[in-house]
Amino acid sequence: MSTWGGPVDVTLTGGRVVTPDGVLDQGWVAVRDGLIVAVGEGTAPDGPITDVGDNWLVPGFVDIHCHGGGGEAFTSADPERVRKAAAAHRRHGTTTMLASLVSRPIPELADQVSALAELVQDGVVAGIHLEGPFLSAARCGAHDPAILCPPDRASVNQLLIAGRGTVRMVTVAPELEHGVEAVRQLVDNDVLAAIGHTDATEAQIRPAVEAGATVATHLFNGMRPLHHREPGPIGALLDDERVTVELICDLVHLHPTAVRLAARHAGLNRTVLVTDAIAAAGVGDGVYDVGGLEVRVVDGVPTLAGGASLAGSTLTMDAAFRNAVQSCGLTMAEAVNATATRPAYLLGMEDKTGEIKTGLAADLVVLDDELKPREVMSRGEWVKD
Repeated sequence: MSTWGGPVDVTLTGGRVVTPDGVLDQGWVAVRDGLIVAVGEGTAPDGPITDVGDNWLVPGFVDIHCHGGGGEAFTSADPERVRKAAAAHRRHGTTTMLASLVSRPIPELADQVSALAELVQDGVVAGIHLEGPFLSAARCGAHDPAILCPPDRASVNQLLIAGRGTVRMVTVAPELEHGVEAVRQLVDNDVLAAIGHTDATEAQIRPAVEAGATVATHLFNGMRPLHHREPGPIGALLDDERVTVELICDLVHLHPTAVRLAARHAGLNRTVLVTDAIAAAGVGDGVYDVGGLEVRVVDGVPTLAGGASLAGSTLTMDAAFRNAVQSCGLTMAEAVNATATRPAYLLGMEDKTGEIKTGLAADLVVLDDELKPREVMSRGEWVKD
């Protein structure tokens, strides 16, 4: 990826622009003061022009589930290391993201949340996602089972207070003691309640959705499997129109057919692609620490040392987008919706980002014919290498 560098006031021309109303084959997007001020087709308005060639122009990606990248994790207390992790994903087109934290003892997790809250306020990340410790030991995946605990009111409150309004989503296994009550507590505090890492039956899932849970944390993964006589969380969450489903589209966590089936059933308004990336994203194979557990990455696939359990991914959102279109059969419009429009809406940021539309932030990705990023613009500035 090259760079054109620095803040710009420019009209991007010559690309295939994916807008909410369809694809503009010879489209243009006018950017001024960090915002999209006009979108059209054909002759561009007067002023500075940059021809993006016959490439695709899509909105910047929005990732609501990411643990790190560029060799760094969001658990770090060093702000520069957190910035490095966010920057690694920004170079791959993710212009908005939640920082996801894994299970740790409540006091330690509260400290991590408090440190990250400063970076949310600085705009480095858009908020915090707590993936644990309120998870099922039977479906804990790469979370230390010794740390897991039920979501009692005091523990949830301690984490929310530490976040000072920056905790945007919390994953809960609803079958745990206080599970459904925790969902209500989160919703009452304007926090997205997500269901994941759960061994619940369908009957145990329903009350949590009725209480306000609206997200399925990486559907299929870390869940009781779907069975034709006991649909469990997969069946209950996929079939409920109130629930948005996360899909890790790295073609390791999910087979392309599973992605396609879930996305087709959930539809545009309920499908979100996520990375669930760990520090190894954008770096490569090696040994990494994830929540105090040793994780080995071989051929880009992270697993717990000494076992076969997947431990996050090395995925970036541009690869998720590419996989969705090239391997899973999603259209460009469907992939844009799942990687930008729907997650922005879920975060309540649809008036700021997620579409190529007048008045929104100039968060843009130029993709070539192979859907690989050529350039990335974030808030009207070209992202540097």
